[in-house]
Amino acid sequence: MQQLACNYLPHGYWFYVTGQIPPDKDPRDVDAKLIDKYDIAVSRATRCRRKKTGTASMHYLRHEYYFVLLATHGKHHFFADEGQQVRDAREVAIQFAGYSIGCKHGDYLRKEMGKQALRDSRFRSRVQVTRPVYLDWLAYFEEFAQRSTAERLAAQLYQFPYEPYAPVRKQVLNIVRVVNRVRRQRGRRPLDAKRVVRHRRKIVKVFST
Repeated sequence: MQQLACNYLPHGYWFYVTGQIPPDKDPRDVDAKLIDKYDIAVSRATRCRRKKTGTASMHYLRHEYYFVLLATHGKHHFFADEGQQVRDAREVAIQFAGYSIGCKHGDYLRKEMGKQALRDSRFRSRVQVTRPVYLDWLAYFEEFAQRSTAERLAAQLYQFPYEPYAPVRKQVLNIVRVVNRVRRQRGRRPLDAKRVVRHRRKIVKVFST
């Protein structure tokens, strides 16, 4: 997911197809077949040359039995072969392991003194918890807040099992607001959001076992 959100989507790999490899198949065989079919294993120099000729570049990512094929703008038989299965991450986010990973225009840029705030015109990766999963966690913490101590609540919120990308942090902050509303109704002190929401995500080494 880190590779997808930080390295591919921000560089124009917006068009994608996802798939699930059957358990009775060796994923390495599928890797080799797709990489060969779409001529993915090429150097950066070749990608640059293809870009100049209007040819799309492609990448392939797999985690266990789930894979995603990614392509940039351009000509490529990938679009004809996959047809209506091809999605645009700017319109339909990729769903993986409880995450929704898409590409949207950025928020407002930092406003300079005396100037009007401007929108960020670049497309940025947007990683958040999928709506159904988020609602499940919201309901869980709302109920948990009715009977738990502040210490247990704080510990569980801090261990929220999704990496704290900015949209995920906003979702957790909303959960904290609901938790604090429940606590106030019962005459208990609210939690300090600064202490219970993680702000640093774990950086992992990709393509390693």
